[in-house]
Amino acid sequence: MRKPAFRQKEPDTVQRHTVYLGIGSNIGDRLTHLQEAVNLLDLLPDTCVTDVSAIYMTEPVGVTEQERFYNGVVKLDTGLSPDELRSHCKAIERNLGRPELYIRWSPRVIDIDILLFGSLVMRNSVLGIPHEELTKRMFVLIPLLDIADPLHPVLQCPVSSLLKQCPDRSVPVRLRERIAIPR
Repeated sequence: MRKPAFRQKEPDTVQRHTVYLGIGSNIGDRLTHLQEAVNLLDLLPDTCVTDVSAIYMTEPVGVTEQERFYNGVVKLDTGLSPDELRSHCKAIERNLGRPELYIRWSPRVIDIDILLFGSLVMRNSVLGIPHEELTKRMFVLIPLLDIADPLHPVLQCPVSSLLKQCPDRSVPVRLRERIAIPR
C-alpha cells in the first residue's frame, strides 16, 4: 500500500538523509516478516524506501542454537531525525511481534537496526550511529554493498574496504527470493 500523494510531498525546509537499515528475521516466515517490515518502513512519515539488497541466509551470532537468519539492508530517504527513526523502527518491531524486552542475540521475528545515517556520528544510551557492529558482520557488509558503497563516517573509508578487513569468517548465502520495494 502506497502513501497517499499528499503525504509524499515534503516541506522544502526538511533536511533529507540517506539511511541504511539492517533487517533480519529467524522466526516463522522470515521472508514475509522482512517484506512486512519494508512495507511499514515505506509508510513512515517523510520517508521513502529507495532500495533493498538481496536477502542472505546467515548463521546466528551469540546464541547459536537457533534457526538461521534471513538478513538484508534497506536504503531510505528520510526527513526524520535519528531518534524519531529509531522510535518508529522499534514500533514496527513490536507491531510485527517482537517483544519490547528480549534477551540479546535471542531468536526474533524481526530486527531493524540503523547502520548509517548520512555522515552522522552519534552515541548515547539508546542509539549508536554508525552501528557499532557494522564493521564486524559479513551479513551486514555484503548486503550493504549490494546497493551502495558508502563511506564509514568514523573510519573514513568505503564499506568495500571494511569487507576486506572484516574478522567475521561466516559465508552468507544469497537467496533467490527478493524483497519488493513498495510502489
